[in-house]
Amino acid sequence: LPALDRRLRFGSSLSPDGIAAYVDKIDFDRDAVFAVHDDHLALAGVAHVAFGDDHAELGLSVLPAHRGQGVGSALFERASAHARNRFVPRLFMHCLKENAPIMRIARRFGMDIVTDIGDADAHLELPPASPASITGEFMTDKFAFYDYALKAHVAGWKRINAVLLGAASAPGPGQAEAA
Repeated sequence: LPALDRRLRFGSSLSPDGIAAYVDKIDFDRDAVFAVHDDHLALAGVAHVAFGDDHAELGLSVLPAHRGQGVGSALFERASAHARNRFVPRLFMHCLKENAPIMRIARRFGMDIVTDIGDADAHLELPPASPASITGEFMTDKFAFYDYALKAHVAGWKRINAVLLGAASAPGPGQAEAA
């Protein structure tokens, strides 16, 4: 993320070392991390769901080139379904009040927003898990794995094709290379 986006996401302009320290502190046995990859398998956005005693805190990051395409909303929906199906009653987001994209997402999903000086806290009461919500999460996971596998296969075939085309256009033994 650019420096301004890191400030909006974390409340201060974290250095790359600061972000690495944040990632190192994620408890992957308790928390959840979701990502959206573009067609080249590069990250487009990431959600971190940190579980507390009676709530889950959600942090979202979407790269500038992928904003306005529904990536943040998809990550929000995925994260809230995950929290709901783990019997968490409340979802919480904290951000700077000036973080317009996150504030839009919070409003879009009906979160209660409380602002104070430069900060904003948004809360959403989650409905209880149901057989439909658990099945929906299961199916979403399967589609996500399929989508990633398909993108990985396409990227692999593109690399193979590029190598084959490069070999086919390279001059053969004894041929002069065109200028």
